[in-house]
Amino acid sequence: MGENTTKNHLPPQAFSVSVDTDPQSDSKWFDDDGRPKRTGNVWTASAHIITAVIGSGVLSLAWAIGQLGWIAGPAVMLLFSFVTYYTSILLSACYRSGDPVNGKRNYTYMDAVRVNLGGVKVKICGFVQYVNLFGVAIGYTIASSISMMAIKRSNCFHQSGGKDPCHMNANPYMIGFGIAEILLSQIPGFDQLHWLSLVAAVMSFTYSTIGLGLGIGKVIENKRVRGSLTGISIGTVTQTQKMWKSFQALGSIAFAYSYSVILIEIQDSVKAPPSEAKTMKKATLISVVVTTLFYMSCGCFGYASFGDQSPTNLLTGFGFYNPYWLLDIANTAIVIHLVGAYQVYCQPLFAFIEKEAARRFPDSDFVTKDIKISIPGLRPLNINLFRMVSRTIFVVISTVISMLLPFFSDVVSLLGALGFWPLTVYFPVEMYISQKKIPKWSTRWLCLQILSVACLIITIAAAAGSIAGVIDDVKTTKPFKTSY
Repeated sequence: MGENTTKNHLPPQAFSVSVDTDPQSDSKWFDDDGRPKRTGNVWTASAHIITAVIGSGVLSLAWAIGQLGWIAGPAVMLLFSFVTYYTSILLSACYRSGDPVNGKRNYTYMDAVRVNLGGVKVKICGFVQYVNLFGVAIGYTIASSISMMAIKRSNCFHQSGGKDPCHMNANPYMIGFGIAEILLSQIPGFDQLHWLSLVAAVMSFTYSTIGLGLGIGKVIENKRVRGSLTGISIGTVTQTQKMWKSFQALGSIAFAYSYSVILIEIQDSVKAPPSEAKTMKKATLISVVVTTLFYMSCGCFGYASFGDQSPTNLLTGFGFYNPYWLLDIANTAIVIHLVGAYQVYCQPLFAFIEKEAARRFPDSDFVTKDIKISIPGLRPLNINLFRMVSRTIFVVISTVISMLLPFFSDVVSLLGALGFWPLTVYFPVEMYISQKKIPKWSTRWLCLQILSVACLIITIAAAAGSIAGVIDDVKTTKPFKTSY
């Protein structure tokens, strides 16, 4: 095994630095911006999106529909799917500045905001985006520990014949998930995550299908469809609780569709021709249709199974443990999926941290030096000390916070509420208006602004309900002593 070092004065692709270089479009190894040839297509982009979208959010949809009822629940889900698709198309049009085919590329969401809007909006966007991504890492750590404990509990329950309550502490499972993420976080960037996204996408279909099947089986077992047109009934909860929980349900559904925050980064992995915007339009349509079908099926059959008693986590709250092996498969699939989804979401944040470090300390060997380790039969492995240390610290911090705040449904709702309007609606709409130079007070401008304001109102309501839920959880939970 040999070892040598090289120094990078310009950071690699994972750093997402916007630099102008001489076009090398004739080279089969480089794209028009001088970076290594992108190889992504409709299917890899769809896999990335599905990996990001069909995540832990799907498990809380039965509960969300339960709060809203048979009319408002599915209607709100369809509304969010349409808004997400439409604003994603607007956002994908902002990947290139000027000409949609040959214009300058924007490598990150923040780059697109900087070019199209500029000023203080760039800082606001960066703060909201990266806080949201950090929050997703916390939410996924909590969700994975719940699924790992569900496997252990279902086996314990089966072996004891239901006599042992099988209580256990969540902390070891969160720590185990964190260790796995420390190792995987050393993958440099999005372009090397295709395989992980494909595995995670398959896993998401696996547990969603099992959840759907168990829901259908429960409806057949009950011999009736439970639930009501207006959701959970007054009496089961108070009037005030129903209002807050209905608002919280909006946040849960919003979180289930939140992927716009990483759309530009996914688009930057796609090859051209055809234009990246056309590829992303197809990938977005495929992904949103597929996920909406899964969401409607899992959410509706889950609600039909349990009615007012719909659990906040469909699989781990099923209330029965047979066939326990099937639940084990589903929860294993959830954990594998969340391992991949964690990386898909966190890579943009890693890239931002490393880009800033390279900009501030361009002459630091710790930040810019790669250590090349040659492995027989494989291509050389590049290890960057700053990348290794910074990403490890990030995973450790997110894991510790997860152990402090293990409120799965409320954390999911709050993340969805805080990220939906600014990242999925406001910035894409404003950037599109700026790039296409849509006249103020024109019909199109008015329609886009009405969409933005309506989504802002929904976000405020969802955030209020989620904060109320978190406050209730804080009163009953002791830090680092979470057990199920």
